Amino acid sequence: MKKTIPFMAIRNLAFAITLILTVVGIAALAVKGLNFGLDFTGGTLIELQYEQPADLERIKRELGQAGYTDAVVQSFGATTDVLIRMAGDDPQLGAKVGEALRVIDPAARFEIKRVEFVGPQVGEELRDQGGLAMLLALGGILVYLAFRFQWKFGVGAIASLAHDTILTLGLLALLEVPFDLTVLAAVLAMIGYSLNDTIIIYDRIRENFRVLRKASLVENIDISVTQTLLRTMATSFSTALALIALLVWGGDVLAGFAVALLIGVVVGTYSSVYIGATVLVWLKLTSEDLIPPASEEAVDERP
Repeated sequence: MKKTIPFMAIRNLAFAITLILTVVGIAALAVKGLNFGLDFTGGTLIELQYEQPADLERIKRELGQAGYTDAVVQSFGATTDVLIRMAGDDPQLGAKVGEALRVIDPAARFEIKRVEFVGPQVGEELRDQGGLAMLLALGGILVYLAFRFQWKFGVGAIASLAHDTILTLGLLALLEVPFDLTVLAAVLAMIGYSLNDTIIIYDRIRENFRVLRKASLVENIDISVTQTLLRTMATSFSTALALIALLVWGGDVLAGFAVALLIGVVVGTYSSVYIGATVLVWLKLTSEDLIPPASEEAVDERP
């Protein structure tokens, strides 16, 4: 039998670290807030394609000279593709920006590939619907766990997911990662990833209650987490490799998605053990909790 790792021996220290990180995440959201992208705030996105590799710093300086000081200039895939994001709802903004750049630098050779506009009203609706989607996801998970497991497991899973969501959003706020629909999708995917990891550990804990009859709850959790550790690390490592590849080669459009989900993978793996399992210790889960209630048999009162 392989050696059991005493994960729960440091659960109090892990909880203290968790509490500090959660407070930092809430403070970051309250003070800095999320850096909402054009999908949520409204604005214009302009894609330019240059004949030669583009100098992003030079383009930003030229836009500043033209009066567009709030413009965000990013590389978009190839070195010749440039993405410009700025506030404004003028349908002719793309043409005006292109004309301004040509006036400042007549030698510039580029083509306007696309101009997209998202109105602030649409952005506000997307923001509200995105928040509602996360709340519905958490609510649906709670209902699912109430049927699949005992209620103490549901409390642990929701506590773990709430921690993951707060900490991931807090880190995104600290790093000032633009929060658009792709990042929102990453947060929702992170919720599913973390839940899957937690349920696998919970399943093993429930099974070991029947196998390890003389083991305490802490011993059960340590054994269960050790038994699932190889699977957890393999899944997390392979997922992280794919996300790092997206971050390095996926371009700016997928960078936010990759960063958000990479944070979520790390945080979710940690919380499945030191929040989801630790809550079971606090709630004093016992084998009796897993025994289904006996159904009352009908009493035959006939003489």
